[in-house]
Amino acid sequence: MVTTEQIMGTAGVLGTARTPAGRRRRRGAASPGPVTDRRGVSPVTSRRAGPVLLGLGLAMIPWVVRLHTELPATAHAAHWAWTWTGLDILEGLGLIATGQLLRRGDARASLTAAATSALLVVDAWFDTMTAAGGQDLLTAVAMALGAELPLAAVCAYLAWSRFPRVR
Repeated sequence: MVTTEQIMGTAGVLGTARTPAGRRRRRGAASPGPVTDRRGVSPVTSRRAGPVLLGLGLAMIPWVVRLHTELPATAHAAHWAWTWTGLDILEGLGLIATGQLLRRGDARASLTAAATSALLVVDAWFDTMTAAGGQDLLTAVAMALGAELPLAAVCAYLAWSRFPRVR
């Protein structure tokens, strides 16, 4: 079974561990030498990524406004069936992967549950926004409220409750 320390990359940093000289280090004490996570990425790199991603997210605001004002109300999509089929296949794979990981007690189930939750919300959004009026819209809303959004909420709960936390 994978431990929280292995997932979070904190094995030997939090808790008690031995130093190279064999002495015990107290809980939370910094390890000697340069600090990196288990993939070798320094905390400095991680700290720099935050402001970059924040800036990129804010830079999308004018793009979203432009799209909203300039895109046509309707469009023809050449691969419409594959678009929806692909999305549903990804949702199914996400549910299968999450179920398998939960059966094994694998902490990575929180990651697949989070991704599956996002896919289900996107599916509900696009189903309702692209539905023609009348019966198509009623069916899309019923599917969103009766299946996709409740399942997304369950997956989000699983992702949140099973995410490993450093104590």
